[in-house]
Amino acid sequence: MYRTHTCGELRASHINTEVTLSGWVQKSRDKGFMIWVDLRDRYGITQLIFDEERTSKELMEKAKTLGREFVVQVTGTVIERQSKNSNINTGDVEVLVTTLEVLNEAKLPPFTIEDETDGGEDIRMKYRYLDIRRNPVKDSLIFRSKVSMEVRKYLSDKGFIDVETPYLIKSTPEGARDFLVPSRMNAGQFYALPQSPQTFKQLLMVGGMDKYFQIVKCFRDEDLRADRQPEFTQIDCEMAFVEQEDILEIFEGMTRHLLKEINGVEVDKFPRMLFDDAMRLYGNDKPDIRFGMEFGELNKIAQHKDFKVFNDAELVVGIAVPGGASYTRKEIDKLIDWVKRPQVGALGMVYVKCNEDGSFKSSVDKFYDQEDLAKWAETTGAKAGDLICILSGKTTKVRAQLSALRMEMAERLGLRKPNEFAPLWVIDFPLLELDEETGHYHAMHHPFTSPKPGQLEMLDTDPGAVKANAYDLVLNGNEIGGGSIRIHDKETQAIMFKHLGFTEEEAKEQFGFLMDAFEYGAPPHGGLAFGLDRLVAILGGQETIRDFIAFPKNNSGRDVMIDAPASLNDQQLDELSIKLNVKE
Repeated sequence: MYRTHTCGELRASHINTEVTLSGWVQKSRDKGFMIWVDLRDRYGITQLIFDEERTSKELMEKAKTLGREFVVQVTGTVIERQSKNSNINTGDVEVLVTTLEVLNEAKLPPFTIEDETDGGEDIRMKYRYLDIRRNPVKDSLIFRSKVSMEVRKYLSDKGFIDVETPYLIKSTPEGARDFLVPSRMNAGQFYALPQSPQTFKQLLMVGGMDKYFQIVKCFRDEDLRADRQPEFTQIDCEMAFVEQEDILEIFEGMTRHLLKEINGVEVDKFPRMLFDDAMRLYGNDKPDIRFGMEFGELNKIAQHKDFKVFNDAELVVGIAVPGGASYTRKEIDKLIDWVKRPQVGALGMVYVKCNEDGSFKSSVDKFYDQEDLAKWAETTGAKAGDLICILSGKTTKVRAQLSALRMEMAERLGLRKPNEFAPLWVIDFPLLELDEETGHYHAMHHPFTSPKPGQLEMLDTDPGAVKANAYDLVLNGNEIGGGSIRIHDKETQAIMFKHLGFTEEEAKEQFGFLMDAFEYGAPPHGGLAFGLDRLVAILGGQETIRDFIAFPKNNSGRDVMIDAPASLNDQQLDELSIKLNVKE
């Protein structure tokens, strides 16, 4: 037996007990006549003591050889600690070691295995197996496991069946690029890794599995950022014989369950917000409603003077920043520079200071009087002491720019508190999106999303106005889940494919298996998929997902620990009937 107890288990009640512990040497302190060693495993730290008055000379000498991250096994007696440490659970006791075995020596780590480490992100990703030993990463992975178990518990209790679907599937157009896998046994042909199990879960509904779920890896070959990885995990769910309200009720319940069990937070209300209202009031379809700063549209009250910037704009819109009137001109200039960054893309910003005495000071005082500015304050909800920030231009771009500014100001003002949770449903998305470059429509969600009841005929007359029977669950400004009621009959699906630009032949080639299945009694069905990585990060009070993934990729999609992706040798390429034509 390598251990009778873990390194986080011993308490005062264990005093005078003989124990065996195994773990890693966190650090060693040699005072000559006495040596203290902190022994660590994933459960905690226990202090070991070697005392020349009570420890043999041979054992003292052996203890002096211990280095950081050595793997050791010790046996000894639990004794009361003279200098107690209230910062650790085992701080009342220590182990007087009687035997010591070095199970494995260790090189000096490239960074310190401490909560606050001296290792940069790149080096920690290269030695991820060492980084996992640090409490922040270790605790994040344990936290993820807890969330996953609660998800499984909730869905299983609701009658959902966990079904695995294939990873080697057929490439289909679903928005992002597919990762492709060559087939050795079928020369010149390729599998694709699934972007989601979408068609398979629909086929499970046809198969009568009326409540399906799966915690499943998905793959998308797209540019990365802090909250995106080429392989990610979904809580994928589907239900038969349901309407939208049934699905919202189930997964609102799951989110409420997780918030209570994981965070100890009770959330009663999940507001519903129309997509159009989310865009109008917050500039995006995943608004953070933990704070205000709703958009105020100013066209009617700002385009009546000789200010060409506003008069030529499709949209003039502003937000009220609480307490912003105290900003100096230098601070406001820095804010203007911030919105002009390429990442935001605004050409400039108009501001209005709402003074405590009820007057206004604006960068456009030359064009607008106090009465005008008072109307702007009323429309944006600005109060005395606030700063109104106004952007103008093309509607879509300006909303995105002001949304970025709103989130930035909330961050600076400490309004995005990680221990506060504000969920909401965003509903009634457009069914189709217009690609301005090609002039063609594509599915906002995916080709299997059903239009709202009674709107199918509008695809011929006004396709951009058709609403989808779709919904997103938003938590603290992040989309944590999304789904829709699906099309479940061949005729409607054929109409949808037609409006997405598929010929009958292309639709049959890509999705013939699904169309055929619909001819054998497909039930009405719908579902939702949560992004597990993002959900776990938000519940854990973080915005980025990387520390909640055991072995993440970097921003170039590389695993720098195992050095993947990697080249294949000529023999492997020949077996796969592949010839490379790599462009420099």
